[in-house]
Amino acid sequence: MKAVIPVAGVGERLRPFTHTTPKPLLAMAGKPILAHIIDGLIESGIDELILVVGYLGEKIENFVRNRYDIPINIVWQDELLGLGYAVYLALNHIEDDEPFLIALGDTIIEADISKIISSTEHIIGVTWVEDPRRFGVVELSGKRIIGMEEKPENPKSNWAIAGLYYFVNAAELRTQLKNLTEKNIRTKGEIQLTDALGRMLNNGEEFGASVIEGWFDCGKSETLLATHRHLLGKNGKITELPGCIVIPPVHISKNATVENSIIGPFVSIGKNAIIKSAILKNSIVSDGAIINHCILENSILGNDSSFSGIPFRLNLGDTSKVELEWK
Repeated sequence: MKAVIPVAGVGERLRPFTHTTPKPLLAMAGKPILAHIIDGLIESGIDELILVVGYLGEKIENFVRNRYDIPINIVWQDELLGLGYAVYLALNHIEDDEPFLIALGDTIIEADISKIISSTEHIIGVTWVEDPRRFGVVELSGKRIIGMEEKPENPKSNWAIAGLYYFVNAAELRTQLKNLTEKNIRTKGEIQLTDALGRMLNNGEEFGASVIEGWFDCGKSETLLATHRHLLGKNGKITELPGCIVIPPVHISKNATVENSIIGPFVSIGKNAIIKSAILKNSIVSDGAIINHCILENSILGNDSSFSGIPFRLNLGDTSKVELEWK
């Protein structure tokens, strides 16, 4: 079973971190976002990958080829024309009668994927959201999808497409994506996968819906930290560190140096990072980052970044009050 993973985006909402690191390789809870996704797919029965890359794509290719020993196809997307166009390019590695899965490269999904890929009909993963206007939205009748629209101003439901798609074959999807691409039909300035799916639906193709309870967005700083907290709740196993106070859940790389600090809860520290005399809470410290004499909360430090606080001395009277905040 093949899986298509589109990872060509530039990650504008996660700058400055994505100036030098592609979004899928941002690390949390001990490994990059992309590794969380691929590891879950392999555990579910996926045995071949098709990655659509663009921005900093060489780094993504090097990472997956060094980490995984299953067949990996790399497709270059020179023009960022939307998810539909990315999938259209990937279909060059899939036969018309071949089943396959699509999993987005910036969304971690916890679901029974093995059950989804054993289906005899097309399946779209959906999740209930409060404001669906920035997503593809589906209309449901029971577990059947009867309509869908990309980023509607007036959504007909709160069921958002969760970034997981299964197709029993590629023939009709290829036809619709080819029509959209050759005729340059766009929604919100892009060739949309949702538009192709809607056309398939109108042509008589049937889609079932699979409700995704574990759906974790990694597209911007706030959601990245929220996803990080969830993953650490399951994988943060560090409870003690000599000379430090650890408040679980916490992940600390074996190659990191941490001295005289209070770490946690919800902190990841990457390899070769150096932390001295710091208090860290709800934060991601990436590989090679250096932190000295500071207090950080709700923060993300990119690879090889550094931050040092300013030592100070205070003498306060009985009713004095000082509030300090680092951002």
